[in-house]
Amino acid sequence: MTVADPLAADPVSCEEFGYGLGRPDGILVLRYRSAAPMAFGENRQDFLHQLYWSPDGILSARHGRRTAFIGSDEVFWVHRGVTHEVHAADRQTVYRICLREVPAALDGLRAGAAHIAVEAAELVLALADREYDERGAAEARSRIMTGLGPRSQPADDRQAGGPGVAVTVAMALANDPGDPTRLDEWAERLHVSVKTLQRDFDREFGMSYSQWRTRLRLRASLTLLPTRPVGEVARRIGYASPSAFISAFVREYGCTPGRAAAMIHAGDGAGKPLLLSRFH
Repeated sequence: MTVADPLAADPVSCEEFGYGLGRPDGILVLRYRSAAPMAFGENRQDFLHQLYWSPDGILSARHGRRTAFIGSDEVFWVHRGVTHEVHAADRQTVYRICLREVPAALDGLRAGAAHIAVEAAELVLALADREYDERGAAEARSRIMTGLGPRSQPADDRQAGGPGVAVTVAMALANDPGDPTRLDEWAERLHVSVKTLQRDFDREFGMSYSQWRTRLRLRASLTLLPTRPVGEVARRIGYASPSAFISAFVREYGCTPGRAAAMIHAGDGAGKPLLLSRFH
């Protein structure tokens, strides 16, 4: 297996872990670490299928005119020969998993978000270890393949009350930070009271629904700002106007989105902690 697609920005490190390379049942895991926003610029791989996954942040992925936001329990799947872009925010680790075969549950999907089971994610981490016993790689790959499936659907009218309703909403919003659904509308869908849903957000995340959604949107914006105009970013993450987005961004990070984008492009080391300090 050979992956030669260039990164739009150099990572701090790129490590390669290959097992059974050259065979149909082989797997290649690339682990990228970066101190700055990282971009896999528009590219395609004509011989390998690919999965992008970050265990510690949101990825922004584009295929055609569609942009998807990928949470830590999801991967961005790309069938070979499909052009795509993937972006990550500051200080993220990104895993790029390359396969010659298509996981059964993703057959027919050219590119898009997919769910990754906890065990499959743990096996990706295990394969990215120099001490991993290669004799178990074939079984690990098989379990990773079966641990991939269609993306979980957002909360709908099915009963989902009780503990965990905030997590249900959070998962849906991670899939689409620009979702305009109000708290009372989520509560109605989940057949719980607004008070119950709000209380569950406080319990799960230590903040209100509106605070959590704002932080999610602003973090998603960090993956888009290096390559998209401020107005487009504001629209994609759900703000009614660029001015509303700019105001929220300044309150959170202490600088404007335009200034943040300029610091990212300039590689201003003094500016990066500014962007991260209030979120982390």
